[in-house]
Amino acid sequence: MNLTLPKRIDGNTPITLHNVKQITVIGANGAGKTRFSRKILEDCAGRAFKMSALKAIFPSMTKNNLEGSIDNLFELAGNNSHFIKSDAQSEFDKLMFLLLHDEFIELLKYKADLLGNVEGAKVPVTRLDRVAKRWEEIFPKNKILRAGGKLLFSSDSGDDSYSSMTLSDGEKAILYYLGAVLYAMPDAVIFVDDPGVFLHHSVMQALWNVIEQMRPDCTFIYNTHDLEFAGSRLDNKCIWVKNFDAINIAWDYEIVGSGEKFSEELYFDLLGSRKPVLFIEGDEMHSIDSKLYPLVFTEYTVKPLGSCNKVIESTRSFNDLENFHHLDSHGIVDRDRRDDKEVQYLRDKKIFVPNVAEIENILMLPDLITTVARRRGKKQDYVLNKVRKAVIDMFDSELRQQALMHVRHRVKRNVEYRIDRRFQNINALEDHMVDLVNEINPRGMYEDLCRTFHILVDNGNYLEILKVYNQKSMVPDSNVAQLCGLTNKDEYIHYLLNILKEDKNDAAIIRRAIKRCFSIENESINDKN
Repeated sequence: MNLTLPKRIDGNTPITLHNVKQITVIGANGAGKTRFSRKILEDCAGRAFKMSALKAIFPSMTKNNLEGSIDNLFELAGNNSHFIKSDAQSEFDKLMFLLLHDEFIELLKYKADLLGNVEGAKVPVTRLDRVAKRWEEIFPKNKILRAGGKLLFSSDSGDDSYSSMTLSDGEKAILYYLGAVLYAMPDAVIFVDDPGVFLHHSVMQALWNVIEQMRPDCTFIYNTHDLEFAGSRLDNKCIWVKNFDAINIAWDYEIVGSGEKFSEELYFDLLGSRKPVLFIEGDEMHSIDSKLYPLVFTEYTVKPLGSCNKVIESTRSFNDLENFHHLDSHGIVDRDRRDDKEVQYLRDKKIFVPNVAEIENILMLPDLITTVARRRGKKQDYVLNKVRKAVIDMFDSELRQQALMHVRHRVKRNVEYRIDRRFQNINALEDHMVDLVNEINPRGMYEDLCRTFHILVDNGNYLEILKVYNQKSMVPDSNVAQLCGLTNKDEYIHYLLNILKEDKNDAAIIRRAIKRCFSIENESINDKN
């Protein structure tokens, strides 16, 4: 859907966001981000649905008067029912009664269909069924039970079942969000105030991935301080609210997403996460890296820093302070045209380097291609063979240019290493520079690389070609998306990311392939059914 943001302090035309599915509003306390979100809510009259676990789980005398809110739905159900309790004091309690009320209504209808011999009568899948399914995915050892007109909970520990009143605040928050989102009207704009409240970081991102999947028709607007959460959303627009003009009802805000500076603010944000840290290239809003790696390296807090050099320097700086913060830090940089010696040097410094040239080549790994092809109902071997041939043919046609770019990189590195020493006078430096051409022998290096690359083409060595072939247009030019039944590169990438978000068996296959590409063989991968 399209959303026009509120009035701007500078008088410029308000920004309109097109086809947006998630918006994250961030800003310091007092900057006006709550008022900012409230203004968008007012502009979405008739489609706005608000969720706040902080307000929902505690008794309140005030009601959410938005059309279609849990409070209004509960009141409407009470006015039309003789069996729903009317003394619920919290939104959480009202939601539990609504779930049971709807369950009862659906089962009565099913029984009436059976008694009336209605053809094709089926046991209904109720909202409560959907909540229970998702609850048990998040807490595999827990169950939601229906007994005596109540909702009860049990675990594999053997403890007796217990009511929702004895759940922890975190469990109540999860149950509330899973249930409440199902009551939002079709194509709703769902406003979520502080999506991380009561939630542990280990479940927060996974939970909101699940909730967004439950309502793909809706647009989610999150109001949060959590930069890690903001960076975890796919298709997200992150809006930084800086200031509010109460007289003119206008805001100073901008769409942000770049993590280029390793500042004290970033450092303390990382300390607060208490998870191992993974610095990556690119920015939070636009790069493939920032969308892919958080879904692959789920055990890390992933922070985009922009340039390759910034990743290397930040990883070094952060590890120098490990005795203070006790967090394990790694980085990821593209292989580009680095040789094995350079790669090993970086890996020794806790920098992960893939066995392919760059991030686009990771998307071309065989297991990723065949997984997408299979799920799209295509013949996976046929698709992979067509893609392999296309990439090999592309590389063959650019072989000499690719070899030349590798030589340029190696010559540059060699010159940097060999010039970086003391010379007593300018004559000594000049003599050294003249000798360098013969010592480095760029032509001989170029001819060796051409021969090596020709062997790779002749042998059809697809993986080794991915290792040395830098070509940003590889994904579209290989036709992999169309062969998989998708329109373009963006659809192909988005499809892969959604598989990872599902976090099931196919996600495990993709994660395993990518981690293997980084020579990370000892990472545990928990397959999910």
